[in-house]
Amino acid sequence: MEVSAWMWVAFNGLVLAMLALDLGVFNRNAHAIKAKEAAIWTVVWIAIAVVFGGFLYWWKGADIAMQYFAGYLIEKSLSADNIFVFVLIFTYFAVPAQFQHRVLFWGVLGALIMRGIFIAAGAALINSFHWVIYIFGAFLVFTGIKLITQKEESIDPGQSPVLRFVRRIFPVTETYEGPLFFVRRGGKLMATPLFVVLCIVESTDVMFAVDSVPAIFAVSDDPFIVYTSNVFAILGLRSLYFLLADVMGKLRYLKFGLSVILTFVGIKMLISSYVHIPPAVSLGVIAGVLAITIAASLLVPEKEPDTAAEVVIARDE
Repeated sequence: MEVSAWMWVAFNGLVLAMLALDLGVFNRNAHAIKAKEAAIWTVVWIAIAVVFGGFLYWWKGADIAMQYFAGYLIEKSLSADNIFVFVLIFTYFAVPAQFQHRVLFWGVLGALIMRGIFIAAGAALINSFHWVIYIFGAFLVFTGIKLITQKEESIDPGQSPVLRFVRRIFPVTETYEGPLFFVRRGGKLMATPLFVVLCIVESTDVMFAVDSVPAIFAVSDDPFIVYTSNVFAILGLRSLYFLLADVMGKLRYLKFGLSVILTFVGIKMLISSYVHIPPAVSLGVIAGVLAITIAASLLVPEKEPDTAAEVVIARDE
């Protein structure tokens, strides 16, 4: 798809304007985000993404719009892992609720820059060396299988190499200094724990981008579609976090859905030279898998523990 430079400039200008309104107007004062506010913003960001998809349909046709929506759903679904990790990081570092939005705002801004770099590099590699798409595909299939077969591993943010790296460069204050990332003490510049949390959040997004960016290239090889679908999914991540943070544990089958999606798009990449899967089919598969796994998580009752076995164990002890 031919996209002129002014369209790239206009899109990024729109994104920056939305971010400026978000932080500079609607969230100028630090406050804890309640479920109602998070729900409203989640609807707003999804609505903006859908409107942009409608614009693509009007501008370039149904196939391009389908590619965009498929990429958007992939990134949105993979964002669930981000939410799990954000909950863990904020809990570990006891980040006050009123400052979490500020961390996520700057984290999203950094993520947009990093995704742009990843997407540009991925597009350049695929254009120059088409066989790279098979490496991406094999990696996604491996990741999808690993996601479903590996045991749950606990993550300890306190052991993060990013934490050690920041402490080597800056002295870190013992307590939070309001919404500030840096303060001066005795003429010395010191980082606050909020800055440490921001750095760890940014580093986790880099790891997630390794999965999500190649996955979107499976449904579209157009850099503009890959970038815009990524951007809109990330922009809504903050509000989605505040909306779902308390219920993510209930979506116990979501991991199976993500595994199926990653495996599907990986296989799609591997067979792309021999079998063409239309964008509408990709969108249907991704949306269907998400709907089924979320519905199963909410509707299928969780298995109750075997109380009789627990009594036997207690007696043995």
